[in-house]
Amino acid sequence: MKDLPLKVIFETDMGNDIDDALALDMLYKYADRGKIELLGISTNKNSPYSVQFLDLMNTWYGYPRIPLGNVIGGADSEGDAKNYTQVVSEYAVDGKPVFKRSVENYAKVPGSVELYRKILSEQPDSSVTIISVGFSTNLDRLLASPPDKYSTLNGRELVARKVKLLSIMAGNFRKEKQVEYNVVKDPAAAREVFASWPGKIIVSPFEVGEQVLYPASSIENDFPAEPPHPLVLAYESYLEMPYDRPTWDLTSVLYAVEGSEGYFDLSPPGTVSVDENSFTHFREDPDGKHRYLLMNSRQAVAVKDRFIELINPRNLEK
Repeated sequence: MKDLPLKVIFETDMGNDIDDALALDMLYKYADRGKIELLGISTNKNSPYSVQFLDLMNTWYGYPRIPLGNVIGGADSEGDAKNYTQVVSEYAVDGKPVFKRSVENYAKVPGSVELYRKILSEQPDSSVTIISVGFSTNLDRLLASPPDKYSTLNGRELVARKVKLLSIMAGNFRKEKQVEYNVVKDPAAAREVFASWPGKIIVSPFEVGEQVLYPASSIENDFPAEPPHPLVLAYESYLEMPYDRPTWDLTSVLYAVEGSEGYFDLSPPGTVSVDENSFTHFREDPDGKHRYLLMNSRQAVAVKDRFIELINPRNLEK
């Protein structure tokens, strides 16, 4: 009997780093192979271009009906890199936008919490995997949400009933302590999610994705030059080419869909916490619901090869 596709909701700060776009490409490729059903995509970056980019990516990859959710008053960030979501969203030739859209009015895109509650209420119990590769704002608000027209359950009850796994890119567990970007942008939300999430959490920390660099050569050589490809344009717009980029977000996707065998080891069970200075801590506990990914050099090679294999549009099912 063929396995049913994994039901996935993708939570992303699309636009802050290019690994979000690579992770999204992976999800489309898994969907093409029948490995997942992408139930919805939620952005936690407070930028109009984030949801526009998600829309045009859905349309380009042939999934125009995947519903989108938009953070309300969430965090944003500005840095030295270009906002590739704006570059791609505004990309035009002879004054005409190149990339088609499916959403007619972005003002009508629902808030992320509403999207979550609607999707979760419609799914079987213990069937949904959430992959979170950005700020925890929307997840925190989901937990705190009251009953509504979609469900008589409050947010925590709804998550406990419907979600089987939260695969999250967050934190840093190296001995030399360092705050991690996804946590520090909304530490109160991250603190609450780790403290109150009722189910299983697998964390991919900073030091895992840092070990695997996605090669610019794949972007330059694996994708056809024409027509313009939104992922290629995004990658080339983010930083000066050629550059290889850590694959933080991709690791959370890979674990959620394919598991750890051959790619990762897992910490013992325990509990992750976020302190008042936004540092993440892990305490072993046999009854704990949290574990985090570990990776050695041999596994890092296998993970890199798998990323390239999946993202290369010329590859068929492997």
